Amino acid sequence: MAASSSDPSRSPAGLSIIVESNPSNRRLAELGINSWPKWGCPPGRYTLKFDAQETCYLLKGKVKAYPRGSTEYVEFGAGDLVIIPKGLSCTWDVSVAIDKYYKFESPSPASSSS
Repeated sequence: MAASSSDPSRSPAGLSIIVESNPSNRRLAELGINSWPKWGCPPGRYTLKFDAQETCYLLKGKVKAYPRGSTEYVEFGAGDLVIIPKGLSCTWDVSVAIDKYYKFESPSPASSSS
């Protein structure tokens, strides 16, 4: 069963992939995506673990992401803004080569004792 953007897939740990389809140019500008690094990959299957929250905007491509421990998947592609939570392990089944902007959540500043 596929999960839609209004019903994000949940892994056993309760982590959800959130997909915002076709965000406005204003929203993309507010996020500053044009200053984010770019990444791409060819079609294939990739096992990924996210050690930080990732927000990405797909310029090209199509993916079915299968969170570990779930039988459901989240599908996203060109024109989608996607938020992948920290701690999620999943398999990406890439059917069309990916080209995306991405940004990882900055780690919280460590407290220092002086």
